[in-house]
Amino acid sequence: RVDSAKQAFEFVRTTPVHLAVVDLALPMEPLRRGLSAEVHDDSLSVEEAGPRVLELLGRLEAPPPTLVIKRRKTAREGVRELTCALNAGAFSVIEPPVQLETILEVMRRALRRFYADRWPAGMG
Repeated sequence: RVDSAKQAFEFVRTTPVHLAVVDLALPMEPLRRGLSAEVHDDSLSVEEAGPRVLELLGRLEAPPPTLVIKRRKTAREGVRELTCALNAGAFSVIEPPVQLETILEVMRRALRRFYADRWPAGMG
């Protein structure tokens, strides 16, 4: 689990990823206490962080199945996010509010489709 896109970049650089859950609302930097998700020192906005993580995962030698969690947006922005996620190779896109059961079901389907119901080598 990471709290920012910068942490995600470091994690992906150092750890094999077999399945990713990417929240498009992921901030670029960890949020400081008392700041809203829209306030950052970085020039990148929250809106840019999630898609950048998707791009990074898509460039891996073996891109993992990716479950994308959309932000709550207008219908037009929602369609744009869905298109972006699918173009990036997302396995599934989930609308908020997210239910744990939904995530677990999608993960089960990804495990079946990509790994024949078995954890990939090296996963405990």
